[in-house]
Amino acid sequence: MNRESIRVGFVGFGRMGITHYSILNNHPNVNIVAVCDASKMMLRVLGKYVDVATYTDFREMIDSDKLDAIVVSTPASSHAEIVRVGLDRGLHTFVEKPFTLTAADSREIVDRLDGQHVVNQVGYVNRFNEVFDEARRLLQLGVIGDVRRFRSEMYGATVTKDSKSSWRSKQAQGGGCMYEFASHCIDLAVYLFGEPVGVSGSTLQSIYSSTVEDVVSSNLEYGNGCLGEIAVNWSDMSYRKPANVVTAIGKDGKLIADRYVLKLFLRHARPDLGFHEGWNTKYITDIAKPVRVYVRGNEFTNQLDDFVAAIADGRATTRCSFADAAIVDRIMEQIREDAAGEGVGARANEVSVRPATTRSWISRLLGAGRLDRA
Repeated sequence: MNRESIRVGFVGFGRMGITHYSILNNHPNVNIVAVCDASKMMLRVLGKYVDVATYTDFREMIDSDKLDAIVVSTPASSHAEIVRVGLDRGLHTFVEKPFTLTAADSREIVDRLDGQHVVNQVGYVNRFNEVFDEARRLLQLGVIGDVRRFRSEMYGATVTKDSKSSWRSKQAQGGGCMYEFASHCIDLAVYLFGEPVGVSGSTLQSIYSSTVEDVVSSNLEYGNGCLGEIAVNWSDMSYRKPANVVTAIGKDGKLIADRYVLKLFLRHARPDLGFHEGWNTKYITDIAKPVRVYVRGNEFTNQLDDFVAAIADGRATTRCSFADAAIVDRIMEQIREDAAGEGVGARANEVSVRPATTRSWISRLLGAGRLDRA
């Protein structure tokens, strides 16, 4: 396979678009031939220094260049429209998270894939982090026994004042802690523990923002009795950069994982897996393999290499498909409905939900209080 084999066009060339470009631009099987962006200044710079065609209209780009794939890194409010056009042209499509802003759009797009053999992927990058992937492997092996409780957290200092003029303050454009941070926590929960049957005890709180939420908390309910917690705060100034942490408690032990280290407490030794009784630690340097190019973390290269490999291998499946991301969109929508008082215990396939109870109200207060330790 030569460099001309996969012709890629970029839609959106902001922070994430540039990140993805820098990773794919030196892939031996990829040729980036076009970029579409709303910034004319950015397009002038690209036109002067980079050998790509530039556009301000993504439809014109798709129609003008013979593309095999597109990488979409625009505001989330435009994802559904761009992805639909890409699928109508039969293009392999990578789109940044969140997938769309409504569960209805996600379902409709997934339905469009029926009968189409196109690679589809959403940028939930934590699925490609070696520590979280190792955590998933150990959980599937049952190392800590049946998981009874877990917590998926994300904290950062992304918003420390009310930025009314920024897209981050506009929910309709994909702003707010839910889409930016909580989506990652929910996706990790689904990746590690499976799809929940419902949500309960959800709260959305503001710290600095006047139009969107800064804190998200919710309980994910599972049919086997397992209960998961989502705890997210993008206005926590004690964090230098965003951090994800997952904690799982089972009958035989406890697992704690972030992007860099996995800690495992076992009731009984597992010499077959190299673990002794008590605490065990694995660092990312013990697990990670070298990548072609390092930009912000191995996981960013791993996810795009998976996308390209799927195209080259003729497989439509990736580690984070549109169908996977549609589950996250549905759960986020349920959390919003639950927090708004439209019901507690929203179920995957229910239109109506039961009213809030005193017990669930108390659990909400306790859940919100636990955020103080973040």
